[in-house]
Amino acid sequence: MSSFVQVETTRTPVARWIALAAITTAALMVVLDASVINIALPRMQQELELSDTARGWAVTAYAVTFGGLLLLGGRIADHVGRKRVLMVSLSGFAVASLIGGLATGPGMLIAARALQGVFAAALAPAALSLVAITFTEPRERARAFAVFAAAQGSGGAIGLLLGGALTETLGWRWSLFINVPIALFALVLGLPTIVRVRPQAGGRHDIPGAVLATIGSSALVAAFSIASEPGGWASPTPYAFLAGALLLIGAFVGRQRRASNPLLPRRIVADRTRGGAYLMAGFTTAGMFGMFLLLPYYLQDHLAFSPLLTGAVIVPFSAALVLASLLVPALVRRLSAKTVLVGGIMTATIAMAGLAVIIALPDALAGVLVSTTVMGAGIGFVFAPLNSSVVAGVAAGDVGVASAMLSVTQQIGGAVGVALLNGIYVIGATAHPELDGISPEALRSTFLVATAFYAISAVVALVVIPTSRSPRSEEPN
Repeated sequence: MSSFVQVETTRTPVARWIALAAITTAALMVVLDASVINIALPRMQQELELSDTARGWAVTAYAVTFGGLLLLGGRIADHVGRKRVLMVSLSGFAVASLIGGLATGPGMLIAARALQGVFAAALAPAALSLVAITFTEPRERARAFAVFAAAQGSGGAIGLLLGGALTETLGWRWSLFINVPIALFALVLGLPTIVRVRPQAGGRHDIPGAVLATIGSSALVAAFSIASEPGGWASPTPYAFLAGALLLIGAFVGRQRRASNPLLPRRIVADRTRGGAYLMAGFTTAGMFGMFLLLPYYLQDHLAFSPLLTGAVIVPFSAALVLASLLVPALVRRLSAKTVLVGGIMTATIAMAGLAVIIALPDALAGVLVSTTVMGAGIGFVFAPLNSSVVAGVAAGDVGVASAMLSVTQQIGGAVGVALLNGIYVIGATAHPELDGISPEALRSTFLVATAFYAISAVVALVVIPTSRSPRSEEPN
């Protein structure tokens, strides 16, 4: 297995925080892209004459390659070098975005979105592991992870606002073009400031494990993404993908037990703190992604809001999430990390339950704003500790794959949440055919299921994550 030797250091605190700005910008770009495209899709579909199936694959192609290649991307970052992988991935993501913005038809757009996912799969784990490497002093690192978590956690909501503004003013193509200046900004900041590490001679790569993990996780994401399309659960296709995914993932697990240099070492997921963090990330993201899929339709269809105003309604969620994330280091010192985690996810659970009750009432906008704002604060108290817990105490050569596993659970959790919640909504809406447009009653049932996802995450925080080590303050070895 490779271990890393730092060959270039960031000497001053100012340079470290500039490096964090570059790393965070890169990670934020990936999160933004996933939500910006949702607002632009209606205009995109109209201009490029996309079928409903092609429209779905404009989103699914990105999710499949991103979720499927994350573990491999994390291992590449560990073995090739995190800074090198981040810089190449940034450049590649910008080029793919440019191609997508210039798309003249469905095929070109879907191919560009798939290519974006390929580079995002390498970028995301490299970014998180670089935060751990750049900041070694515990208190400074805690603040850095809080900033990183605030940016990532609020990225989806910011993307809705940005997507609405770009689509209304410059056109849908700028929902993709915008990634080019963002990537250039991150490159200019990061090239002179981000630490560079190189691997020592190590063992052979687990190529069979990489193939099994990539195809298996891609099939899993594809299964739930296809199922989320209209009539998806009635088709045999998602079930075939799901069965294939389970077989491949089972083969991957067996391979990891035998491999001398496994792609996902058992020590990464066997740790209770880290394993609990992965479970919490998956269930929390499932509820949040599903909610953000349907809430914009409620605002635009039921309340007749414009895309820009729809994004603006989500801003308080983002603001509360950012503020809460920045408060996490101080709260952890005064209380405990587990207390902050439990308090955060319980707050989010209560807020989601409140949203489920309020959404079907007349004049629900004020209640929606209050519920989503409180939810944003709760999520902020969850994401920052989770980010730091997955890399704490990890050997230097495993930081990339530990980071990648967090992104894997978030991507798969998000795909499952979107598919299940969208399917539940469709069933509920079918029961109210007299309603024209979005069905608030169906949304109520859907958001109650999202509440259940949050509640499961709360149980994990209470039962799985140990009190004394959640998240730990140790540095990577």
